[in-house]
Amino acid sequence: MEPVPVDVVVIGAGQAGLSAAYHLQRRGFSPLRAGSTAPTYVVLDANPAPGGAWQHRWASLRMATVNGIHELPGFAVPPADPAAASRDVLPAYFADYEERFGLDVRRPLRVTAVRRADDDPRGCLVVETDRGAWTARYVINATGTWTRPFWPRYPGQERFRGRQLHVADYVSADEFAGRRVVIVGAGISAVQLLDEISRVADTFWVTRREPEWQDDEFDIPARVAAIAGVEDRVRRGLPPGSVIAVTGMHWTPWARAAQARGVLVRHPMFASIEEDGVRMPDGSFQHADVILWATGFRPALDHLAPLRLRTPEGGFRVENGRSIDEPRLFLIGYGPSQSTVGANRAGRDAVRAIVADGRTRDVTVPDGAGALVA
Repeated sequence: MEPVPVDVVVIGAGQAGLSAAYHLQRRGFSPLRAGSTAPTYVVLDANPAPGGAWQHRWASLRMATVNGIHELPGFAVPPADPAAASRDVLPAYFADYEERFGLDVRRPLRVTAVRRADDDPRGCLVVETDRGAWTARYVINATGTWTRPFWPRYPGQERFRGRQLHVADYVSADEFAGRRVVIVGAGISAVQLLDEISRVADTFWVTRREPEWQDDEFDIPARVAAIAGVEDRVRRGLPPGSVIAVTGMHWTPWARAAQARGVLVRHPMFASIEEDGVRMPDGSFQHADVILWATGFRPALDHLAPLRLRTPEGGFRVENGRSIDEPRLFLIGYGPSQSTVGANRAGRDAVRAIVADGRTRDVTVPDGAGALVA
């Protein structure tokens, strides 16, 4: 089957992807449908339902403890009970958002590759999926990180007889009641889950580096400094890195709660893993029933491999959300735009850049093309 022509393909319907689709509509683009004569776009999403990564968050993550702003442009989150699970409230909000603005997201559909149609640098990109293909003048990639949890490797890891899981697999603390849980990581999720799990289990918290706790709030100047540091990294083609590495650890309500109960006790990273626990650098042994890896995520960008954009350092050279080495590609929700606020702005800025290029065209979609994917 021949690829379907479209002006813009948006990959991913999380925060960044829906922001991009919203701004495309505001600039006169239309969802890809039979008979459309306006510039067109299509949003492709691998999830079976709306909600982006929110639908996969752990059950105990409540609206009161969601980190950061999560509103999409043009439509505020309706009032919600602070005790309500974010994975219930926010996917419903995303679904309402898609319907309100008629974004016509195609799902479930997995993008397998993005490649150049030919050697013309002003030609099209081909977006291949498990359910058809599109040719696009621009691709806005908004695939986030949730599908690529990072698991560090340590000696003896395969010998451990207990349970190992990543934050991406976490459901609730109840399943660890009465057990000993080693929690690995120094990010927000690690501390939040440490506070939660330590209420029902014996916890042992380890990090590679001593956390640098900041007494000041994570205010606007701190956010600007964090974003500037990550922007510099991605411009040079380095992996985005962690905001925590730039700003240090800021006190949160759950960090304060863990400290007050005496469980916010950091230990150095273990040297190896054994059948029933972990061996510490000083040779001592710590028993463990569970190892929870709160070690972050990596950008889900394997489908971009045919473009050969990854640098020897392992990153992508990106400036203002646009690939430096492939200007037809935008990477939003990547690096400095990974936060919810940053993702909203990156979607808007990508669309502005596309419009400024002036390379979109009126497209008459062949009859039936809009039905390629249900």
